[in-house]
Amino acid sequence: MPLILASSSPFRKAILEKLGVVFETASPDIDEARHNGETPYDLVLRLAAAKAKKIAKLHSGLIIASDQVATFGLGTDKADEILTKPLTQENAFKQLRKSSGRTINFLTSIALLNTETGKLQNHVEFFQVFFKTLSDNQIRSYLEKENVLNCAGSFKSEGLGIALFRCMKGDDSNSLIGLPTIKLIDMLAKESIHII
Repeated sequence: MPLILASSSPFRKAILEKLGVVFETASPDIDEARHNGETPYDLVLRLAAAKAKKIAKLHSGLIIASDQVATFGLGTDKADEILTKPLTQENAFKQLRKSSGRTINFLTSIALLNTETGKLQNHVEFFQVFFKTLSDNQIRSYLEKENVLNCAGSFKSEGLGIALFRCMKGDDSNSLIGLPTIKLIDMLAKESIHII
């Protein structure tokens, strides 16, 4: 059965390639706007399922989809603020200044849809990043060295962003990059695809 990654993210593609599976990619074009009263948890759960279902209209097989948000709250309250992709240096600076000395919670959903059976597995993985107290000069130095304008939270943990942290806490570091691999391996096993 074909394996399809419903994402245009080079980071998710690179993570999946490490598992040694053959797959193709397809980019889902969906509205990712947060609904009124929707918690960050509910948002990422809904978006992963929606991405998988959108790709299922054009492809058949096992479709892998994911979505991620970063928030200062736990992600279970509709009032929790979501950290978006900064898109500009000024926004990245403001985000990192606001994150200084605080804990950021990442919620990364993973969905696996079998188009033959209609079975959808969906899960949200939590990962916490504890920021050091950062000076404005440290933030500027970081932003000069790494392009993070398309990264939620304005950092790349797999790169120099690790220097911004006091510590990290979670079960799957790949979830921080955008694809909860441990859970995905379990989901694939339930579809009789075994990585090892």
